[in-house]
Amino acid sequence: MGDAAPQLAIKIDVDTYRGTREGVPALVALLKRMRVPATFLFSLGPDNTGRAITRIFRPGFFKKVSRTNVTKLYGYRTLLSGTLLPAPHIGRRCEALLRQVRDQGFPVGIHCHDHYRWQDHLAGMSLDETRREFQQAVAEFERVFGEPPQTAGAPGWQTTVHSLQAYDEAHLLYASDCRGTTPFLPRAHGLTFRTPQIPTTLPTLDELLGRPEYPDAAIVPHYLKLLRRDTPNILTSHAEIEGNHYLGLFEELLAAAQRQGVQFTTMEALAADLAKHPQTLPICDVAAGTVDGRSGTVTVQLPAA
Repeated sequence: MGDAAPQLAIKIDVDTYRGTREGVPALVALLKRMRVPATFLFSLGPDNTGRAITRIFRPGFFKKVSRTNVTKLYGYRTLLSGTLLPAPHIGRRCEALLRQVRDQGFPVGIHCHDHYRWQDHLAGMSLDETRREFQQAVAEFERVFGEPPQTAGAPGWQTTVHSLQAYDEAHLLYASDCRGTTPFLPRAHGLTFRTPQIPTTLPTLDELLGRPEYPDAAIVPHYLKLLRRDTPNILTSHAEIEGNHYLGLFEELLAAAQRQGVQFTTMEALAADLAKHPQTLPICDVAAGTVDGRSGTVTVQLPAA
């Protein structure tokens, strides 16, 4: 890309019922007004967010909770879903809204069926269990949208050799399950998979919020400094965060990027370009790793051989 303007593609993960009902419409309105494209990845099954209380045992969990104020971001109703309160089925309750997002010109894809189950239990699932979990999401996507999914992006950037195989079997155009630097073909346990990964390259907002080195006024300038010109920049946003209390900050970031001449693109456009030149994709191993500001482990892209 040389001295060309930085490219930025945004994918929006929708984790919860509240995020779907409240955050998604707010983000769609903002993005349409600013003429910024984005891909929405939906959780399509039960919202069992309340069961994620088991994450208290992860290193760094309490530190992150104190920084981001999860009660303010998610609300008590969401934090009790699937435990003291019933788990609302997102796809069934919100199908009209999901179709409206697609019909207004935004690409849509799969985040998951059950966000809690994928993020917290994928590592222990067999191939058959992983297939069943993902196929539930595929079936609900097809029921809602009337067409097969072209993409998926895993909750918490959690992948296994089984989930990569399930993606290949679904014939996805691309996936976005990893943290990394450039698009690549993933390899795990010595097996190379054919579904390209377009990894998240930038920190998420919740990884920066509340840290003394990143007061709110410093976050937008920090993002702008991170933008690279030699490879596409991928930002993962969340309907529960940028679509709620931090919608204004997200708007500031988009406006600052526009003033700086950033070229907004879509994940789908990037994937289509990759499909034209598949031989240019490096093969990279994926492994569990850590990301600054996030508790637990995520799937990370390792350097190409």
